[in-house]
Amino acid sequence: MSSTYPAAPIGVRIISYLSAKLCPRFQVNRVLWFKCSVLGLTYIAYTCYHMTRKPISVVKSVLHRNCSTVTLPPEFVTPAGGDPTAPSPLPTDGTWCDYAPFDQPDFNSLLGALDSAFLFSYAIAMFFAGFIAERVSLRYFLALGMAFSGVFCYLFGMAKVYDIHALWYFIAVQALAGMFQTTGWPGVVTIVGRWFGKSKRGLIFGIWNSHTSIGNVLGTLIAAHYVERDWSMSFVVPGFVMGVCGFLMFLFLVERPEIVDCQEKVADYAHQQRGSSAGSSYRRMDGSASDEEFAGNPEQEINERTPIIGSINRAPPHQDAIGFFGALRIPGVIEFSLSLFFSKLVSYTFLFWLPFYIQHSTSMGARLSADVSTVFDIGGIVGAIAAGMLSDASAMPATTCTGMLAIAAPLLLIYRCWGNVSLSVNILLLFIVGVTVNGPYALITTSVSAELGQHSSLNGNSKALATVTAIIDGTGSIGAAIGPLLAGMVSGWSNVFYMLVISDVLALAMLLRISSKECRRRNSNRRYNVRIE
Repeated sequence: MSSTYPAAPIGVRIISYLSAKLCPRFQVNRVLWFKCSVLGLTYIAYTCYHMTRKPISVVKSVLHRNCSTVTLPPEFVTPAGGDPTAPSPLPTDGTWCDYAPFDQPDFNSLLGALDSAFLFSYAIAMFFAGFIAERVSLRYFLALGMAFSGVFCYLFGMAKVYDIHALWYFIAVQALAGMFQTTGWPGVVTIVGRWFGKSKRGLIFGIWNSHTSIGNVLGTLIAAHYVERDWSMSFVVPGFVMGVCGFLMFLFLVERPEIVDCQEKVADYAHQQRGSSAGSSYRRMDGSASDEEFAGNPEQEINERTPIIGSINRAPPHQDAIGFFGALRIPGVIEFSLSLFFSKLVSYTFLFWLPFYIQHSTSMGARLSADVSTVFDIGGIVGAIAAGMLSDASAMPATTCTGMLAIAAPLLLIYRCWGNVSLSVNILLLFIVGVTVNGPYALITTSVSAELGQHSSLNGNSKALATVTAIIDGTGSIGAAIGPLLAGMVSGWSNVFYMLVISDVLALAMLLRISSKECRRRNSNRRYNVRIE
């Protein structure tokens, strides 16, 4: 760490300077050091993104609730003026404990509108986010996105502090929050894809993708801690943490190996991995060179001196950022995008409505319902890792997804019928549902997206990863927006679960063509180093 990197983030330069002055003989593996820092920082970043999405699902249970079960506040218990003979000012209606405007009979639709404002904004902006991410410094992109996401999370909580009851305020805050949240996924996946080759990609991404579930768990626990006392803090605390972590990204995140002179060693390591894996018995289906052969090619230099939106004319012709329709022509992008549309519809319906559903289908209170809902995310961690390992072992990601989706469909109905039997049964079924629902979703958004973004048809162009990731996740996000909206509009929880089962089956159907190809290829006893044709 004694080297100096003039183009590196200021935090890295300070650490390098102090290391050279204080520990001149201290030597570390630079590539390993920076890879670990990239994994750690991107993990923290996306954990924060999901942490700030979760509070709304917890706070819904107190924005509108059954006031007959709520303890009367002192002003309703103590007679006016302290006169014991005066009548108590009892509430005149059954919505005295609700927070306007969510005290109306159509409160489900109003709460669904909040989810839709966030998710539709997220889905639409995601397609533009990938286009921008390919053309700017991703460190600035992530740092600014995290800062503004934290601000709008904070502003939602300020509605209670300043007694704001206008529906347009909540919808506007949610919509703007969704827009800035799109900076997260294209940024972190692209940065990790630049630093890591294809060896064990499914396992690495599966473990790394646990940030989604960890963020959901942290967001739920923080929000649940404050929800029954002061729900504004359920938003203020995650928003503050998000802003602080965004500043850490600005100080320390190294977005590409070239910035710290690691590009050659990263490329050499990729070649060694490729050469050590069964020699010439592993080849691409189309006979083209693998993406590692292009790892050492120089890309347009983007560092902290580059404007956030700058000229891209310096890039070589073969390294021009790919367009939207060019990315759609990559084999597999459309199928996996449509599958993610339905998979994410199921996952995000749980994300935004699960604590509310548990509270209304059982006798649990708001805090306990929120705590129990975290089991779904814990199952998601196991599901993401399991899906990644199965995909690595079989080289059949589409088949891995279809298998887990086939198991998830009946499990959703089982959870609806038997989840309210007891707390232990609810936790067990919710964990298994989390494994099977989130496993395919995690695999498609990470390992599959990264591989499609470096597909052989791109002829080594490494500037397609953010665009492909944004297309796949953007399409999925449209489904994520529709799911919670329909959950608020559909009458009866049983009908909601029927909707989720149908979506799960459709997600499976979208991958049947690719899955059948994978099975035929495997049965032909021919081994290739490609997973998606």
